[in-house]
Amino acid sequence: MKFIKRLFIFTLICTILGVGTIIGFYFYVKPDLPDVQELRHVELEAPMQVFSQDGKLIAQFGEKRRTPVEYEDIPQHLIEALIATEDSRFYSHYGIDPIGIGRAAIVVAMSGSAKQGASTITQQLARNFFLSNEKKIMRKIKEIFLAIRIEQELSKQEIMQLYVNKIFLGYRSYGFGAAAQTYFGRDLNDLTLSELATLAGMPKAPSTMNPIYSLDRATFRRNVVLRRMLDEQYITQAEFEEARAEAIESRYHSAEIELRAPYVAELARAWLVEQDGEAAYTQGKSIYTTVDSKLQKAANTAAINNLIAYDERHGYRQPQQSAWKEDETPLTNEEIKQFLRPQPIYSDLRPAVVTAVEEKTLQVEVKGRGTQTIEWDEMKWARPFINDDRQGPAPKRASDIATTGQLVWVRGTKLPELNDEANGDVLITESNIDEDELETASEPNMIWRLSQVPEANTAFVAMNPDNGAVLSLVGGFNFVHNKFNRATQSVRQVGSSIKPFIYAAAVDDGMTLATLINDAPINQWDKTQGTAWRPRNSPPTYIGPTRVRIGLATSKNVMAVRVLRAVGLDETREYLTRFGFEMDQLPRSETIALGAGSLTPVKMAQGYSVFANGGYYVDPFYISRVESRFGDIEWQATPKEICRENCEIAPLTQDSTNDSLEQEFMEQDVEPTGEPQEPQYAPQVLSEQTAFLMREMMYSNVWGGGNWRSGTGWNGTGWRAQPLKRRDIGGKTGTTNDSKDAWYNGYGPGMVAISWVGFDNHNRKLGKTTTNKNLGKDQITGGEAGARTAQPAWVDFMQVALDGVPTQAKQIPSNIVRVRIDRDSGLLTNKFDSSSMFEYFLEGTEPTEYIEESLTDTIYSNSDSEELF
Repeated sequence: MKFIKRLFIFTLICTILGVGTIIGFYFYVKPDLPDVQELRHVELEAPMQVFSQDGKLIAQFGEKRRTPVEYEDIPQHLIEALIATEDSRFYSHYGIDPIGIGRAAIVVAMSGSAKQGASTITQQLARNFFLSNEKKIMRKIKEIFLAIRIEQELSKQEIMQLYVNKIFLGYRSYGFGAAAQTYFGRDLNDLTLSELATLAGMPKAPSTMNPIYSLDRATFRRNVVLRRMLDEQYITQAEFEEARAEAIESRYHSAEIELRAPYVAELARAWLVEQDGEAAYTQGKSIYTTVDSKLQKAANTAAINNLIAYDERHGYRQPQQSAWKEDETPLTNEEIKQFLRPQPIYSDLRPAVVTAVEEKTLQVEVKGRGTQTIEWDEMKWARPFINDDRQGPAPKRASDIATTGQLVWVRGTKLPELNDEANGDVLITESNIDEDELETASEPNMIWRLSQVPEANTAFVAMNPDNGAVLSLVGGFNFVHNKFNRATQSVRQVGSSIKPFIYAAAVDDGMTLATLINDAPINQWDKTQGTAWRPRNSPPTYIGPTRVRIGLATSKNVMAVRVLRAVGLDETREYLTRFGFEMDQLPRSETIALGAGSLTPVKMAQGYSVFANGGYYVDPFYISRVESRFGDIEWQATPKEICRENCEIAPLTQDSTNDSLEQEFMEQDVEPTGEPQEPQYAPQVLSEQTAFLMREMMYSNVWGGGNWRSGTGWNGTGWRAQPLKRRDIGGKTGTTNDSKDAWYNGYGPGMVAISWVGFDNHNRKLGKTTTNKNLGKDQITGGEAGARTAQPAWVDFMQVALDGVPTQAKQIPSNIVRVRIDRDSGLLTNKFDSSSMFEYFLEGTEPTEYIEESLTDTIYSNSDSEELF
C-alpha cells in the first residue's frame, strides 16, 4: 500500500507539474500567438489573370499559382487519401493526436531520430499560415496551441478546405487545385484515383516527391498512399490494384493560356500594378480586356506572317552559331538537346540543328519536337541576303543553303484541314520553366519550314471606332524576343498616312471632291536653306489638273502640298489636333503634307476612327472591367458614347486630345461601380458630312474609279484590298522618305485597322527586292512601300475579321447631294457617257457651271495661274 500511495503521489505531482508546465508554456507564448479568427477571413494569395472580352485566358502573373476550391468541390478520394496518409484520426481529435505523438516519441526513443511525424492536418495548417518550418521545440509548442485554438474556432470541413487550398506542392503550386493543373493539366475533379493519390503523397516532400522531379519517388509515395487508403477501407482491393497499376503520366503544365496577346497583357498588368501596387500579384483579380479572341488571332497571324514574308523575300542571313563545324565530330542526339536547351522559342519559331543535308531536303533536330525533315518547297526561298536592297542567286540544292551542325530557325505549320486554334505563348507567364523543352511526339500532319528571326518589326491595331475599344493589338514580332510595344510606344513618321487629315481640313474649308488641284512639279526656293524644295510624286509622274478624290486615292504628293497651302500651314496643324494628334509631333513645315509628322499606330487608329464613326473623337482603351477573385465587379470602363441626336455634346478641348495615350491609360481612376452614371458623350470634331466625304475618297483608294473598258479606269494605291470583294471598306497607304516606314490604315464595318512595318533602327530602309526564280509569279518585288509591305497584313486580317459580317449599305448624311460631273473638269455636264460620273457634294458646294461655260473656274492654287499648267 505504501508503494501504491507513493506512486499515486508521484503521479499526481507529475501531473500537476505537467499541467503547470503546459499552462506556463501557454501563458509564455500567448503574447506571440496570432489570432486564429484571421482564418475565417483569410484571403489566399492568388495570381492576377488577364482575359479577352470573351473570357479567353491571355496571361497569368504572380509568384504563386493557386486555384482555390470549395469544400464541396474537393474530390472525396482526395480527402480520404489525405486523412489516411497525414492524419487518420482527423475527425476524432481536437487539434493534436496524443496517440500519434506517443508513437512518434517511442520511435525517437528507440532510434534516436525523428523518423515518424506526429503533426495533424490541423497542426500543418497552423504551421503553414502562422509559423515557419524551423525545427525548434518552441515552434512545436506554438503549433500545438494554435492547432487546439483552430479546432475550437473552425469546423473540420473549414480546416480541410483551408489545408487543401494552402499547402505548397512544388513548382510554385499552392493548393491541390493548382497542383492538378501543374502536374496533370486538368481540373482536380477530373483526376483519377492514382493521380489524386500522387498529389496526396506530396506534402511530405513536395520538391522531391513530385512526378516531374522524380517519377520513381512519386510512384513509391503514391503506392504508400494507396496502401493506407486500402488499410483504412476507403478503397477496395480492386480499386487499389487498378490505381497501383496505372502509370503516372505527368509533365509541367503552365497556366492554360488560350490566346496570345502578350503586349495587351503587359498593358493590363502595368495598369493594375499602378493602381494596387505589388498586391496586384496576390489578390487574384481578373482583368477583362477589350480584345476579341477571334480578331486577336487574326491579327497575330496576319501581322507575323506578313513580317516573315517581308524578311524572307530579302534573303537568308547565314546562321551565326553552330553546334559543330563541318570538319568536327557531330554531337550525339543528347548533346544536341543540351545545346538547344538555352536557345529561346519565339512562338511558332523554334531553334533547330541541321543533322543531315541531302540533295533537296534537310534533316533537323528541333527543340522540343525531335527529328524533322524540311522539304525543298519550304526552303527554296532562301537565296543569300546581301543587303536590304540586294539578294544573291536563288539556291539550286539544299547544300547551297545550310551545312550540318548549323543552328537554324524553323516554323511548324499544320495542314489546313487539321489546323487547330492552339497558339499560346507559354514563355509570357512561365518564363523560368520552359515546357517546350519537353520532347513531344512527332505530328504527321506538321509541315516544317526553314525560317529566321526577322530583323524588321511590325505593329498592328484594330479598334472599334464607335467607342475606342481596342479589339486586337500586336506590339511586335514576339514579346519574348523584345518587350517594346511598337503599337503604343513607337513614334514613327507616318508618311502619306497623314494625307486624309490634310484633305479633311481642305474639305471643311470649302474644297470639294471634284475640285481640280494641279498635279505638277513644285520648285520653290527656300531662302533659309539656300536650296530649292522639290517635293516629288512616287512614282515621279504628273498628270496636270486632277480632281481631289483622285489626288488622295492615288497619293499624289505635290497635290497634298497644294491642298495644304490652300488651307494654310498653321490652320492645318491646328485642325489636326482635333484627331488627338499632339502639336509638337506635327512640324511647322509644308513637309507635314508628305508625312513628316510622327505618331504611334494606336494614335493613327484613333485618328482614322473619326472618319469611320461619322466625326466623333473617341479615346482608345484596353480594359473593360476588373473582377475580384469572387467575381464581383470592382471597376468597369465607361467609354464615351456617340450620340447622334438629342444630346448635349461637350466641345473638344486642347487638353482632351493632347495627353499621351500611355499617360491617359495609366492614370485611369479605379473606382467601384455604383449607381448607373449619366452617359458621357464623345465630342464631335468633324461634321457628319465631312466624315462621309473623306470615307468616299478612302473608298476610292481601294476601288479607284472610271471605266476600264472606255479607258478612263484608274486604281488607288490600296487596290490590293480588292480581292476582299467588299464595297464598304476604304483606307490609305503610307510610305515615308526612303521607305523607312510602311503603313496601311483602313476601315470596315465596325472597325478601324492599322498595319505598320519598319526597323527599330530609324535610319534603316526597308529596301527593295528582285524576282526569286524559285518562286511563283505572285511574289512581291520592287521597292518596299505601304501597299506592298504593310497592306498584305491588313488584307489578311480583314479577310477573317469581316467573314460573316454583312456588307454595310452606304449611309448618306443629310445635306449631301449627288450630281453628274465631267471627269476631267469636275464641272456639271449633260453627257451620260464615260466622260461623266456622279459625285457627292455638301449641299451648296456643288458646281453650278457646265463644262461648256468654263474649264478653269474651280482650279485651286495659291500661286499664279501659269503654275497650274
